[in-house]
Amino acid sequence: MAVAEITSDPIVSEKATAVASSQGVFKGLNKFTFAVALLASTNSILLGYDIGVMSGAKLFIKETLHVSDKQIGILTGSLNLFSLIGSFASGKTSDCIGRRYTIILASVFFIIGALGMGLAPSFIWLMIGRMAAGIGVGYSLMIAPVYTAEISPASTRGFLGSISEIFINIGILLGYLSNYFLANVKYNWRLMLGISAFPPVVIIVGVLMMPESPRWLIMQGRREEAKRVLLKTSSGGEAEANMRLDDITLAAATSASINESNGHGVWRDLLLKPTTAVRRMLVASIGLNFFMQASGNDAVIYYTPEVFKSAGIHGQSKLFLVTIIMGIVKTSFVLISALFLDRFGRQPMLLLGTTGMTVSLVGLGLGSTYLYRSIKKPVWAIALCVVAVCADVSFFSIGLGPITWVYSSEIFPMRLRAQGSSIAVGVNRLISSVVTMTFPVLSKKITYGGMFFMFGGIMAIAVVFCYVFLPETKGKNLEDIEELFDSRRGNSSEG
Repeated sequence: MAVAEITSDPIVSEKATAVASSQGVFKGLNKFTFAVALLASTNSILLGYDIGVMSGAKLFIKETLHVSDKQIGILTGSLNLFSLIGSFASGKTSDCIGRRYTIILASVFFIIGALGMGLAPSFIWLMIGRMAAGIGVGYSLMIAPVYTAEISPASTRGFLGSISEIFINIGILLGYLSNYFLANVKYNWRLMLGISAFPPVVIIVGVLMMPESPRWLIMQGRREEAKRVLLKTSSGGEAEANMRLDDITLAAATSASINESNGHGVWRDLLLKPTTAVRRMLVASIGLNFFMQASGNDAVIYYTPEVFKSAGIHGQSKLFLVTIIMGIVKTSFVLISALFLDRFGRQPMLLLGTTGMTVSLVGLGLGSTYLYRSIKKPVWAIALCVVAVCADVSFFSIGLGPITWVYSSEIFPMRLRAQGSSIAVGVNRLISSVVTMTFPVLSKKITYGGMFFMFGGIMAIAVVFCYVFLPETKGKNLEDIEELFDSRRGNSSEG
């Protein structure tokens, strides 16, 4: 790899940094960067849609294909299990063919999966379609945040990196709406699942017109192309673009030098012989992704109708309507988080979110337990459960939801970013599949109240983890973040 000579001017760098950091989210937001970040994250709508629509579609699948509760549990949770294939392959794939074409590959899997599920004549074919969609999910969850982090200026990286979670929530809401409006239509579940094959076609066309990640271009020795992309995506003009180009080039040169001197592969440097900084990055990213799914958020969304039904809310229309309200609340709060993430920082928002989830889940556990032991279903207890569920998903949307993707995609050094992120996403999907597939069985043994108390306890531990192990990365260039993990200052680092 050819690396051009670095001629970074410290005065220019300070000017560019000042320009970037002195403006608000919208004032300092580069419109082109915003547009490509939106496009790169659009596949996330399809993941969210699947999560939302499956909460209702599985009720009709069970009736049409005459499958058991166990098979429904496998079908629901298998998406996350299959996504492990895509998440673990995504790091190597994106380093080989580029970030942009990896996004297209994810869209292709989504198309195959949606058509496969919508046309499935049996449970086996439904699972085959589910597998294709799951692989697409694995690719999409890793590549969208990484591409967005690599193309975004430091001043707006938190907001732009949150778009993926915003789209997941929009997708969930669309899934709920699909359940509500298609419930009484012929071939209801087939339409619910099959219509998601059309958006990826539009996404593929759009992605072909957007630029490649400048950091990937630098790793390929394509400095001039990277410079053109940075000129388009920098809010501070040419000065900021040149500063970012020099920082990326220096980081690429350092990575190349390290690689040549020790002969280590990426996986060896990540897992077998990691530096102190890389080991701390792995702990931070894996831990954050673990707690994101161990919170039970996916299970709550998938099984919301059953949870509300046990709380005394009956009738499909009422159940779907309540889930729509929950989806609106969830989406609203993730938008709020995205707008304030670059202002308040990652760690404070995570602490707020995990603390709020702890309280909400305990409240939900109390309400569910009371309703389970009560013959009558008092309105106050039902209201407590509905409010607690909405509060739980809202605090998730403030903290763990968007910030997990932002944080995991920004902390690894350039050479290790793709594979490091893929490990984190793999853990995320594995825990999600375990929680989702075991939720119906465990909830019957220890009740819904017991499950929510357990999730609340896990979130209490998450509060401590976020405080101790996650240094603040707000406003830091990607090339400077490694220093945070290479020192003991961690939480005291300035944003």
